[in-house]
Amino acid sequence: MFKIIERRYWFFLFSGLIIIPGLFFLSQYGLPLGNDFAGGSRLDIKVADSAKVTNEAVAAAYKEVGFEGEPQIVRATDATTGAETVQLRGQSLAVVAAAQNKKYEDVEVDLRKALVAQIGEFEVVSNNDVGPTVAAEVTENAAIAVILAAIFILIFLTVQFRSVPNSIRYGVTAIVAMLHDVLVVVGMAAILGHYLHWEVDALFLTALLTVIGFSVHDTIVVFDRIRENLGRMRGLSYERIVNHSLIQTLDRSINTSLTAVLTLSAIWLYAEGQLKTFVFWLLLGI
Repeated sequence: MFKIIERRYWFFLFSGLIIIPGLFFLSQYGLPLGNDFAGGSRLDIKVADSAKVTNEAVAAAYKEVGFEGEPQIVRATDATTGAETVQLRGQSLAVVAAAQNKKYEDVEVDLRKALVAQIGEFEVVSNNDVGPTVAAEVTENAAIAVILAAIFILIFLTVQFRSVPNSIRYGVTAIVAMLHDVLVVVGMAAILGHYLHWEVDALFLTALLTVIGFSVHDTIVVFDRIRENLGRMRGLSYERIVNHSLIQTLDRSINTSLTAVLTLSAIWLYAEGQLKTFVFWLLLGI
């Protein structure tokens, strides 16, 4: 029989090697918040000559229209076509329009004209704008959603395992296991956000909540088998019962996750942009 529980400290060490660097990057650099959480405008464009898209040229265009602060430039290359997409991030267009008592559409047109004058003609791939009020509301709702999910999971498992001694421990342990999976994903988001400039947006939150669902589902399957074996294997140590229960449910856990991973991998190969990063976070979490 595989001695999984006896080697648990090796698994703890392996998790620590992933989580601790993530927490370090999280504390030092934080998460690169997208417009959904931080607010602001994001303009994705394609230009014939990306060398013209300099910090000075873009800053001059944004300043001419009345934007405050320095705009950011993020360059990305399509892995399939090799075409370069330039992402311009700055103050929210809605905020600028309100400050100048103009229509949103007028500010958008003015910005396009100013950019054309500085960097030449370009093709708009996407244009997103989120005001600070909406961003604050999204952030607050995201935090509430995660907290409520944890509370309901704790209550549900405590009630479901009430026939087992110290049933609340199962609920608390499920939350700890869930937080472990969340920290792996969030830590990697901080690392990749620092090096690859991947932003945390509403899709990231969706992926995180999905991972929480997978995590708790798998935990409940194992806990349920432990509860059954506690009645069948009286006389054995609790450690051996847990180890036996893990082995009994291992094939189910792997098969359930593997079917999702294979499907998501197929999507990831052909996806682009935000969908590709969304699927990546799902794959990592699962």
